[in-house]
Amino acid sequence: MGSSPLAMRPPFRHWTRPVLFAIALIFIILFHSSTFISSAFSQYNPQELVHRSQILSKCAYTRAKPGPPPNFHARTQSDRYVDTENTTPVLVRNATIWTAGNDGHEVVTGDLLMHHGLIKAIGDVPLSLIRQVKSEHMKLEVVNAHGAWVTPGIVDLHSHIGVGSAPQLNGAQDTNSHKAPILPWLRSIDGINTHDASYELAMAGGVTTAQILPGSANDIGGQAFIMKLRSTAERSPSSMLLEPPYTLNGSHFDHSLTPRWRHMKHACGENPSRVYGMTRLDSGWNFRAAYDSARKLRDAQDAFCANAESDSWDDLAGKTFPEDLQWESLVDVLRGRVKLAVHCYEAVDLDGIVRVRSLLNYRFIFPLGDCLMYAPGQLTNEFEFPVASFHHAGETYLVPELLKKTWGGTPAIALFASNFRKKREAYRGSEFAPRVLAEHGINVVMKSDHPVVNSRYLLHEAAQAHYYGLDPVLALLSVTYTPATAMGMGHRIGMLKPGYDADVVIWSSHPLSLASTPTQVYIDGIPQLSLPSRYVAKGPTTPPRTPNFNTEKVAAVTHEGIPPLEPRSVKGALFVNVSGLYMRGESSSGVMRVSEQAGSVGVENGRVVCVGHCSDFAEGVVDIVDLEGGTITPGLTSFGSPLGLVEIRLEPSTNDGRVHNPLDGDLPAVLGDTVMRAQDGLMFGGQNLLLAYRGGVTTAITAPSGTFLQGISTAFSPGAAHARVDNANVVDEVALHVAVSMSSRVGVSTQVAALRNMLFGEGGDEVLRSIRKGKTTLVVDVESADIMATLLRLKDEYEAHSGRELRMTFAGATEAHLLAHEIAKAGVSVIVTQSKPFPSTWEQRRILAGPPITQESLVTALMKAGVNVAIGVIDEYNARNTRFEAGWSLLTSNGFINRTMALALATTNLEKALGVQREMPQDLVAYRGGDVFDFEAKVVGVISETLGRTDLFV
Repeated sequence: MGSSPLAMRPPFRHWTRPVLFAIALIFIILFHSSTFISSAFSQYNPQELVHRSQILSKCAYTRAKPGPPPNFHARTQSDRYVDTENTTPVLVRNATIWTAGNDGHEVVTGDLLMHHGLIKAIGDVPLSLIRQVKSEHMKLEVVNAHGAWVTPGIVDLHSHIGVGSAPQLNGAQDTNSHKAPILPWLRSIDGINTHDASYELAMAGGVTTAQILPGSANDIGGQAFIMKLRSTAERSPSSMLLEPPYTLNGSHFDHSLTPRWRHMKHACGENPSRVYGMTRLDSGWNFRAAYDSARKLRDAQDAFCANAESDSWDDLAGKTFPEDLQWESLVDVLRGRVKLAVHCYEAVDLDGIVRVRSLLNYRFIFPLGDCLMYAPGQLTNEFEFPVASFHHAGETYLVPELLKKTWGGTPAIALFASNFRKKREAYRGSEFAPRVLAEHGINVVMKSDHPVVNSRYLLHEAAQAHYYGLDPVLALLSVTYTPATAMGMGHRIGMLKPGYDADVVIWSSHPLSLASTPTQVYIDGIPQLSLPSRYVAKGPTTPPRTPNFNTEKVAAVTHEGIPPLEPRSVKGALFVNVSGLYMRGESSSGVMRVSEQAGSVGVENGRVVCVGHCSDFAEGVVDIVDLEGGTITPGLTSFGSPLGLVEIRLEPSTNDGRVHNPLDGDLPAVLGDTVMRAQDGLMFGGQNLLLAYRGGVTTAITAPSGTFLQGISTAFSPGAAHARVDNANVVDEVALHVAVSMSSRVGVSTQVAALRNMLFGEGGDEVLRSIRKGKTTLVVDVESADIMATLLRLKDEYEAHSGRELRMTFAGATEAHLLAHEIAKAGVSVIVTQSKPFPSTWEQRRILAGPPITQESLVTALMKAGVNVAIGVIDEYNARNTRFEAGWSLLTSNGFINRTMALALATTNLEKALGVQREMPQDLVAYRGGDVFDFEAKVVGVISETLGRTDLFV
C-alpha cells in the first residue's frame, strides 16, 4: 500500500505556516510603527544624525557655564589684535606697577612689556624676551616712566557712552526706549554712536573699558555690551566690543564653544514710575510677569532636551527646539549666564528685588489630599538667578545683611562718591557708603553713569571714596579689577598680569591723589595720548593720608543718611599746630599768606585775636583744637548752583521753583516791572547747604533758576539757621542774571534783541536801572563763543550810546578760550562753572579739554590772556567740593597758578566778577591734617566774622 505525500512531509511543516504568518504580521506592525521608522531612518539617514547631534549640542549648551575657554591664557596674541593698527611693542621701564594682584596688595618695581595686544612680562623682563620681540617686529618703543605709578586701565561698570552721545543731539538720543517698561530684547549695541566726543575724554582719564548700559527709564531696559574705548581700523561699534556673546547674531553658532557672558540692565524705583506714570507696585508685577514668561520658555526647552537626551525622539517628531527672540535673553538670566546690573536706590526697591527672589526661591509645595500646604521658612525660587551688581544703590550701606540674601551670592555695589540728593530716592546717599559696605565684606565699585558724571573723572570718584575712608587698595580695585569681575571680564582686564589685555595707564602722581592725570594710556597695547608728558604736572607719589571720619560715618548709619550737620558754636577757640595762615588782604589776588608757620591762632567772636604768641589767650576758657599741621585759609564762596533754593531737585515741593520767562508769554500783571530776587526764596538748614559749610564754603551767591531773565542773586551764609539771623544775608542784591542760549525755545537773536531793549530802554526794576548806570553787574549765562562775541558787540553798542560802562560777566563760558583776548580787552570777567569741561550741548562742543589732551585748560588760557577768572559749580551737591575744584585748577596748571591765586578763584576773583560792592567779611576755615587743596585735610572749624562766632565740627 503506497504512502500519502502529506504523510511523507517532515513534522515541523505542521507549524511552519502559522509561525511564518506571525513573523510577517509582527514585521508589518513594526514597519508601521514610528519607533521602527525612526530607528531605521536614523541608521540610514546622515542628515537626521546631524540634526540630532545639533539638538544635543544645543541642549548641552543651555547648561554650560560662561567664562573663558580652557586654553584662554595660553593665547599668544589678543583676539583684538589687528596687524593694520599701530601695534608696535612697548617696553615701559622704571615704573611703580600696581598690578591689582594679591587682592590689590601687589606692587612691582620694574618694567612692563606689551606685545600683540597682551602683557608679556612684568617686573624683571628677561633680556631674551625683549630680543625675541625685537626680532619679530624689528621695532620696540621704550618708555621711561621715571618711577611713575602704572595701573591697569580704568574699568567703568556703568556708562552710557555712545548711546547718550556728546554733544546731545536729537538724532543720537539712544539711551532709553519709551515703548514699554519691559524690553529685554533691546540691545545697546544697536544704538552706539562711534562719533561720541566722550571717547577721547574718557581715555584721557585712563578709562579703557566700559559697560554700555541702556538707561533706567524701563524696568527692564535691555541688553548691555562691554566695549574698549579706542577707535579701530574698521570704525564700527562691533569692532569695539569685548567678547560679545555668540548670541549677538542669533542662535545659529557653534554650540560646542564655551559661552560668553551676557549683560542686561534692570531698573526699579522712581525712573520707570515717572516715565510710565506707574508705581513701585506696577514695577514689581512687571518683573514677575516677565520672568514668568521666560520661565515657561526655559521649562519648555528643558522638557524638549530631556526627551532628546533620553533618546525619546518619537516624542519630538515634528517639533523644534523652543525659542523666542523676545524672551531668550531672560531665559539666559534664569540659566545664570547674564551679568545683571540692577539700578536700585532705596531699601524698599532693594528688598523688592531680593525678596521677590527669596520668597519665590524657597517654596516647597506638599500635596495633602486635595490641598496644598506651603512649608513655612522653606521656600524655593521660581526665578533662581543671581544679580551681578546693584547700581546707584544709595541705601545699600543701610541694609548690608539684606544684600547678602540675594540669590546666588552678594552683588557688587556700584556707587557715586558724592552725587546725592537730586531726587527723593537718592536723598539718603552717603559719602561713607563705600567704606561701610567694605566693612561688611561687600565688593564696592565706583562708577560714572556717564554722562551724569564725566567718565574722564572716574578715578576721582575712587579718590573721593578713599578720602572718606575706603581702604586705598579697595579704592583702586573699585575702578579696575572689581568692576572687571562684576562684568565677567576679570580673566583678561582689570589686572596687570602676563596674558592679560595690555590696557595700561601711566599716572602723573599717585592715582588716589587729587588731580592725578594719565601721561599715557594704552588700550590693547596701543598708545592713545599724543600730548607730550612734560605738559602734565607731576604730583605726589605716595597716597594721601586721609582724615579720620569715624564719627561722621557712624552718624550717617545711625541717622539713616540724614545725620545732624549743624555745628557746635563757641565764642572763643585756640587752634594749635597750625602751619599756614592765609587771609584776605592787600595783594594782587586779594589773598595773602600771613604766616608760614603760625603755630597757634586764637579767635574770639569770629575774629583772629592772636597769632603765634597766644599764651595769655590760652589761659581763658576756650576750646583748643589741634590742626595737626593743617592750615587756616579764607572761607570759599560758592556760585553757579541753586544752593539754598533747591533741596531735592526733582521734588518741586522742596524748591523755590523756576522764574517766569518773559519771552514765553506775558508776565502776570501783579509783578509789574519787578525782577525776581533769590533772597525771597532762600531756604536755610538744607543738607546740601550744611555740607557745603562743612566743606569750607562760608558764602553762597545764588541766582534764581530760569531761562533768559533769571533774576537777582543774593549772597548769604550757609551756616545761618534762618534768614533772620544777624548777617545771614551778606549782600541782599548782588547782580542781575540773564541767560542767552541756543537751547532756549526762542532764537538767540530774539533773546539778544530782548536784552538790547532792556539795556537801551527806560524804567524797570531798580537793579536794571543800576546796570544801565554802570553800578551793578550784568551776569550772562552763556556757553557759545559766537554768542559771547555778539554780547561783546552789544556791550560796545551800549557804552558808545550811553557813555557809561556796562559791567558784564560771562558765566559758564565753555568756549571762552576762543576769544580770550577779546574778552580781556572788553574788561569782561569769566566764571568757569565747569572747570572739568564736557561738551554736553552743541554750544559747548569746542571745549578746551586741558591736560593730557591740551596743554592749557580753560582757566589757565583765560588767565594768561588777562581775564579776571573765577570758578563755580553747577550742581548743588557739588558745592561742598568747591575746594577740590579750585585745587584741580591749581594742580593741573603746570605751575602757572599758585596757592593764593587758587584761593582767589573761589573768593576775591569771584566777588569781583559778580560786582560785590562791599568788603567781604574775614571768614576763615580751619583744616586739620593738611592743605585746603589736597585729600589729607578735613574742615574742623569755621571762624565766622559774618556770624560773630566760631563753628566747630569736632
